[in-house]
Amino acid sequence: MEKLIKELQTAALQRETRRHFLHTCSTGLGAMALGAFMGSCGFDKQTPGTGANAADKVPQFAPKAKRVIYIHMAGSPSQLELFDYKPELVKYNGKDCPQELLEGKKFAFIRGVPKMLGPQGKFAQYGQSGAWVSDYMPHFQRVVDEVTFLKAMHTDQFNHAPAQLLMHTGSARLGRPSIGSWVTYGLGTENNNLPGFIVLASGGKQPDAGKSVWGSGFLPTVYQGVQCRTEGDPVLYVSDPAGMNRDIRKQTIEAISEINRQAYDEVKDPEILTRISQYELAFRMQMSVPDAMDIKGEPQYMLDMYGVQPEKGSFARNCLLARRLVERGVRFVQLFDWGWDTHGTSSDGAIEIGLRDKCRESDQAVTALLTDLKQRGLLEDTLVVWGGEFGRTPMQENRDGQTLPFMGRDHHLDAFTVWMAGGGVKQGFTFGETDDIGYYGVKDKVHVHDLQATILHLLGFDHTKLTYQFQGRPFRLTDVAGEVVRPVLA
Repeated sequence: MEKLIKELQTAALQRETRRHFLHTCSTGLGAMALGAFMGSCGFDKQTPGTGANAADKVPQFAPKAKRVIYIHMAGSPSQLELFDYKPELVKYNGKDCPQELLEGKKFAFIRGVPKMLGPQGKFAQYGQSGAWVSDYMPHFQRVVDEVTFLKAMHTDQFNHAPAQLLMHTGSARLGRPSIGSWVTYGLGTENNNLPGFIVLASGGKQPDAGKSVWGSGFLPTVYQGVQCRTEGDPVLYVSDPAGMNRDIRKQTIEAISEINRQAYDEVKDPEILTRISQYELAFRMQMSVPDAMDIKGEPQYMLDMYGVQPEKGSFARNCLLARRLVERGVRFVQLFDWGWDTHGTSSDGAIEIGLRDKCRESDQAVTALLTDLKQRGLLEDTLVVWGGEFGRTPMQENRDGQTLPFMGRDHHLDAFTVWMAGGGVKQGFTFGETDDIGYYGVKDKVHVHDLQATILHLLGFDHTKLTYQFQGRPFRLTDVAGEVVRPVLA
């Protein structure tokens, strides 16, 4: 290993010949070509990038929230079975869908004239707020007074991947930074030994949009989400290989960092600074990440409250880990849980079976997370967001005009429910309203960009001013749209 370190140091000295070449090209065509290359790649010559833990990263105004736990139910749960109670829809159950609901509309799968489908859950009002919640979520009924419901959310996309991209990056196309990346770009991390943005996935699959929903896009890659595993090593290769101790690892990192610093002096590519920062963070993470991800020290009553089986990865385990991570200063924790797509083509995707199973897997854990955060005094400055990428239709999905074997609902972009808790939002509050069958938002509609603007506002940012210069213009999470939903602010 000592031989390897010496070889790395020798390589650093040999790079002087490359520096001499670049110096001789500092004028004329060489400089023009280099400048064009850096410009086309979006390198910001004025702000070369200082890393996610820069001391000068502060909000633009006093924030209500210091950190975020964003729980995304990939596939999109049916709001009509969970929170948006529509007794009028019962009257239409099994009848042909009125033609006016179909004219000019495009659906992901519905063709011809589908049947209407009444709510399958049994609803009642809970808490002092009188929030409507179904029997699909018996645990959540206890914490509704901590929550603000956005009942008239709407989006522009009805297919999973583009809708997830829009929800998390502000654009239905690939290449934009995720909201977690924007937040860590703006605020950095509170703990230099942990990434500012950590991702935990459950449900057996990645989101349909893939890892782009926690990517950094054109921002320096130091701001992208770090996905941690809930079984085995939290991060691949976080453990030292056989024969390497911590001192040797440190010397190796120092030698590599010196090479990278010389490379940065040559070309001023901010991604080189990112590389240095990531190597050094990885070294620190060897101690901090295993500790944060180890739940063996949690008391049994806490495991029971979340419904966690200690040796098994699960959504419940990820909720407990989310609390442990924000407790240690992680700025943005993203939970993705796959399997909420209820079409009716199979029992797993059926409202009466699959959706109930998904709720059973998550209801207790989400309720425990809110309760746990509140007990620890963390909820008041931790914003928790829960939702999918779009809603579900009030009619039963068919395909090729044929009714499916199980009850399911198609994708719907005009109405769905998202809820938020803690971090400066009102408690026990409902904002927005849909029509009698839950098809359209009719009052206080909230677009995806409005939700994003509100999250940034709670963290102390004007969403129109949190920007990054790329390809000749300033970009932002909300593109050219979005308004803060001020009535939900506490």
